[in-house]
Amino acid sequence: MNGGRSGWQQWMGWKMYRSVALLLMLGLFFSGCSSMRPYLESPQYEESRNRFEHSSGYRNDKGLFDVLGLAGAFMTREADPAETQGFPLLDPGPATPRDHPGSDVVWVGHATLLFQHDGVRVLTDPIFSDRASPFSFSGPKRVVPPAYTPETLPGIDILLVSHTHYDHLDMPGLKRLAARQPDVRVVVPLGLARYLRKAGFTDVTEIDWWQDSAQDGVTVTATPVRHWSSRSPFDRNKTLWAGFMIRFADGYQFYFAGDTGYGDDFAETRARLGAPDFAAIPIGAYEPRDFMRESHCTPEEAVQIFRDLGAGRAVSVHWGTFKLTLEPLAEPPERLRAAVRAAGLADDSFRALAHGERWDLP
Repeated sequence: MNGGRSGWQQWMGWKMYRSVALLLMLGLFFSGCSSMRPYLESPQYEESRNRFEHSSGYRNDKGLFDVLGLAGAFMTREADPAETQGFPLLDPGPATPRDHPGSDVVWVGHATLLFQHDGVRVLTDPIFSDRASPFSFSGPKRVVPPAYTPETLPGIDILLVSHTHYDHLDMPGLKRLAARQPDVRVVVPLGLARYLRKAGFTDVTEIDWWQDSAQDGVTVTATPVRHWSSRSPFDRNKTLWAGFMIRFADGYQFYFAGDTGYGDDFAETRARLGAPDFAAIPIGAYEPRDFMRESHCTPEEAVQIFRDLGAGRAVSVHWGTFKLTLEPLAEPPERLRAAVRAAGLADDSFRALAHGERWDLP
């Protein structure tokens, strides 16, 4: 149905189609000159297909026509007031001093978190651009500004990027951040180092699932999740995707899921690495389910991930910042709160923060 759709929404729909067409042309050009090296040593790398695959045999093989079908559904979606009205943005205030004991987290927006534990600051999947797109003029547009910018962020110790999708690997934003903090420790899955080095970072480490990167008493382990990667229609799964478990010197653990559908990866992560004290779990971009099921979990599945991990506390990410899929932007936190209560969990065990909100963790 088109009822309730404004001329602005129809215009945005046509711009999305134009973006898809431009992305196809760019992909055709760059696929011919790609120099991505194969990672034959990785158990996740399928040599016969020249791409990464989930070791359980799970695959996400949505093709071009599936994408165009989703774009058509997006064009004819019901009006969503949050696309124009956005959400409140809180002022996170000055960064927590490094000598402050304990942990806190600020939701910067989308999957970007500023997490601090005992003076060590971790930034996840930073996106500061106005659009989650290869184009500055088209593609999903922010409905809320970021709570921090590269110019206002405090000093970062560890930067994590989970995969290459444009709403997680934001090259313009990364270049701005690297111009100010080029020596930050960066940890990424296999195949992503070249992007971060191109952005200007000098200390970049690639790791495979279950591999560690240890430095200054903090160990980062890449963990399997159910997702995929691409920057164009022609480089699908040429780079790996991952979640991360960060273990601090005192044994405290922070888990960042990145993007994921639901599966048995989280129970395995707990069995191998132990339960995290705090976790960041995505709750948005889940409709239509036949398209998104293998890539993005629902709020109810996010609660199950929380339970599978055995996390002490969790914060939701990947909602309310960009209109990526068909569910209303305000729906994910409502469903999360209901799912938390239905599971018999305390309301503050798994929270959806406001943009810019700081949570001082117990």
